[in-house]
Amino acid sequence: MRGSFTFLRRTLCNPCPNPLCSTSTAQFSHFSSNSSNAHDPDVRAWNKRISQMIRAGRLEEARSVFDSMPQRSTVTWNAMMTGYVKGRELVKARKLFDEMPERDRDVVSWNLMISGYVSCRGYLEEGRNLFDRMPERDFVSWNTMISGYARIGRMDQALCLFHCMPEQNVVSWNAMITGFCQNGDVSNAFEWFVKMPKPNAASFSALISGLIQNGELDQAARILLEYDGKGEEDLVHAYNTLIAGYGQEGRIDEARHIFDGLNLKGKKFGRNIVSWNTMIMCYVKAGDVVSARALFDRMIERDTFSWNTLITGYVQASDMDQASHLFSHMTNPPDMVSWNTMVYGYAQTGNFELALEFFHRAPQKNLVSWNSIIAGYENHGKYQGAIKLFMLMMQIQGKEKVKPDRHTLSSVVGACAGLVSLDLGIQLHQLITKTVIPDSPINNSLVTMYSRCGALSEAMTIFNEEVKKLSCDVITWNAMIGGYASHGYGLEALELFEAMKRFRVQPTYITFISVLHACAHTSGLVEDGRRYFESMISDFGIEPRTEHFAALVDVLGRHGQLNEALDLIKSMPHKPDKAVWGALLGACRMHNNVDLARFAADALMVLEPESSAPYMLLYNMYVDAQQWENAYRVRDMLKRNNIKKECASSWADHFSC
Repeated sequence: MRGSFTFLRRTLCNPCPNPLCSTSTAQFSHFSSNSSNAHDPDVRAWNKRISQMIRAGRLEEARSVFDSMPQRSTVTWNAMMTGYVKGRELVKARKLFDEMPERDRDVVSWNLMISGYVSCRGYLEEGRNLFDRMPERDFVSWNTMISGYARIGRMDQALCLFHCMPEQNVVSWNAMITGFCQNGDVSNAFEWFVKMPKPNAASFSALISGLIQNGELDQAARILLEYDGKGEEDLVHAYNTLIAGYGQEGRIDEARHIFDGLNLKGKKFGRNIVSWNTMIMCYVKAGDVVSARALFDRMIERDTFSWNTLITGYVQASDMDQASHLFSHMTNPPDMVSWNTMVYGYAQTGNFELALEFFHRAPQKNLVSWNSIIAGYENHGKYQGAIKLFMLMMQIQGKEKVKPDRHTLSSVVGACAGLVSLDLGIQLHQLITKTVIPDSPINNSLVTMYSRCGALSEAMTIFNEEVKKLSCDVITWNAMIGGYASHGYGLEALELFEAMKRFRVQPTYITFISVLHACAHTSGLVEDGRRYFESMISDFGIEPRTEHFAALVDVLGRHGQLNEALDLIKSMPHKPDKAVWGALLGACRMHNNVDLARFAADALMVLEPESSAPYMLLYNMYVDAQQWENAYRVRDMLKRNNIKKECASSWADHFSC
């Protein structure tokens, strides 16, 4: 701590080498120079109209009004620039700034453009160039640049600017405290807080928030409790931050203790609506929707955030009845978050009728709205629905200004994989390369899609790119191994699994399902299948699931070891499901073991009484063996139980896929 503070003092004592930071040239501006049109009633009406359009996100319309104005004031130019800056359209904002008449450009104009550059990654030096050219600067100019440098970890430059300021205000000090915290230097952050001439409530909040973000929750609590009562500051925001910090750590009782303490007599401040919302959020994050509801019912005043938080709690608990009841009784107007939460909840629980109803009823939709409904369809295997919604999104994206992002595209590629639609998958891949920089989740989806569609060379190309970038995670490995295994390339799948271990990527239960499938579909690998099954348990600590037993039964059965497969089924720690019996039945069909087939079919008939697959497979085996009486008996059972034959389908076929 002491060493870093020595560096700090040394930096503050030395003048900044940049001559433009000289206090003799960097005077403050305490006024805005408006043009003579500033108070013209007509111009003011135009300005108001432009501002309203910008607030509504209608930038193009605002620009049309701007271009049609016969006269403009400084406020007009600044309002239009504000719209571009907030929309991250810096090229248009800068063009407007450069076109702005010199007489109309004031310190606000400069600050707007600088703040735009500072807020966008990679543009800080553009902001600094403008800052250095400013004819006059105010507190906002200096503090914006200090915050910008601090945000990207260049505390030396932030310190230099702080030292060069003709006069620092509390915002300047707070920016430095926040900067130190953002860069993990909590020692300097605290020392600056102590040295502040007069910290305010924002200073406390900055320090408490910074300490919590750096894992110093208990220190944050000690500092806040120590300073509470020594000044006149309203520290409720800092306390709300502390409550949220305890909630993030799952320390709900301590969060509640702080919350209850805010209502004690003698305090200079008390709980506000944010305190209530934060405590409710703590309960929701902990999955305690009952306590969240109890607190919600005690609230005298609620805002939309209060309602949204509790609705989210019910959605997370999959209690859509309560979520819908709350939504319909909101005393505050539902916002986009309210609608999106309901869409997400119904989509995740598979109630697509209501998910679509809320989706279409929503007055406005954003990217979250579309992603929620599309992902819901894809997650529940409603692949055609996901594709149709994506097509609709692409058709109206110009009107609603919603463009697909990585999450959208990943879900839609997943839907293509589910449909095994290579042509559509290729089109999506082309769209991805034009619109986004593919990240690991998108590449994982592409590998899965190409693998399932049998385009293994394309899948391997993307896989190798991920390996080169060292961003190849277990999902990517699983997709590639599974692709080889499911298309009959068992040896290649096993070679890839061995490479996966050499790369020290920890396999999952999904990995071993694919590995066992590879052994099943490759002759002579029955002992390898047993060995991988045992290795999964002993070397990687993965408890075998029903899918692993089914896969190993398939390995043994395909290699003719039917009695060993039956012994394995009898030794299972949990009840065999249709996949296990289906694997055995398929193997019996392959090796023409009628007696054991009847045993497996009987088990399947109990598990799937309405499926014709076990009946038909057993019937065909009896016919092949010329056991006509047994064949007729199975056919009669099929009619008597009113079971309809499934066209071109059998259980064994489903299992093999």
